[in-house]
Amino acid sequence: MAKVTGVGGIFFKCADPKALADWYRENLGLNVEDWGGVQFQPSTGVLVWSPFRQDTDNFAPSTREFMLNFAVDDLDGMIAQLEAKGIAVLKREDSDYGRFAWLLDPAGIKIELWEAKG
Repeated sequence: MAKVTGVGGIFFKCADPKALADWYRENLGLNVEDWGGVQFQPSTGVLVWSPFRQDTDNFAPSTREFMLNFAVDDLDGMIAQLEAKGIAVLKREDSDYGRFAWLLDPAGIKIELWEAKG
């Protein structure tokens, strides 16, 4: 039987794709290419796919139906960069899975930043 072997992309709608791509480039350091997207080379060896219940509050305060998780190499450094630019970090937490922080992008998408346990 044929099967899925991985995630090939994340695609979503927003009011101003160029402005949002610029925000991700300027604030999260994504290498946005001329065609408007980013090609990641997996660095963590894992990509999680996980549906949530319709009534979850894990994505709050966002009203979007999805959340983005980005692996980072230095969570404290990333938080400092964001806060220096006036971007609010909603929460920060350490867990058995690693270190996390959450924020909202200008399109109201909740972003989860994750630093793997080293």
